Amino acid sequence: MPALPPDLRKALFNLPQKEKDQLLARLVSQDAVLVEQLGFRLLEGPDALADRRQLLRTQIDDPVRGFHQTPNDLLVIVRQLQSRIGYHARITDDAFGEVELTLRLLNRVFEHQPALVSRLHGPTQPLLQHLAKRTHEALRQTEKLHADYHLELAEAVNQLLGRLYASAAAPLARELGVPKQWGDADR
Repeated sequence: MPALPPDLRKALFNLPQKEKDQLLARLVSQDAVLVEQLGFRLLEGPDALADRRQLLRTQIDDPVRGFHQTPNDLLVIVRQLQSRIGYHARITDDAFGEVELTLRLLNRVFEHQPALVSRLHGPTQPLLQHLAKRTHEALRQTEKLHADYHLELAEAVNQLLGRLYASAAAPLARELGVPKQWGDADR
């Protein structure tokens, strides 16, 4: 994004307050993400983050539990849910929530779809690759969080790693360098 020339910047700041407010409102309304970020930050209460997380938890649990014709059907749903989680993090700056919800999503897939993750063959390979890569990324995101959050997430992370290595995605996880156990010894 190009910077404003100094003369234009100075003239802009010298505009009457009412004109500046109108320009600001027009500019902000052109960016839907910025509008939602400001709505979250300025209008929603302090409980909004917890409410948004709970809504996403419900959205994660319902479709992952159902029956899926093919592994590709499940992969499409997992990607859509991961996209919603990423959008949530972008709007709220909720790094912890992004990791927690991603771990929940991945754990639910292994928990509720054992038939789709039990064999590594042509139809299941894209799904299993995605699960291994997302687990690897979730571990990296977890490491970036403050150490206090590590205690909160350790059980979910180790549960996910156990399920990952008990599934047909284990060779893919080993290839990516995903550890079998996560904790103080790994840091």
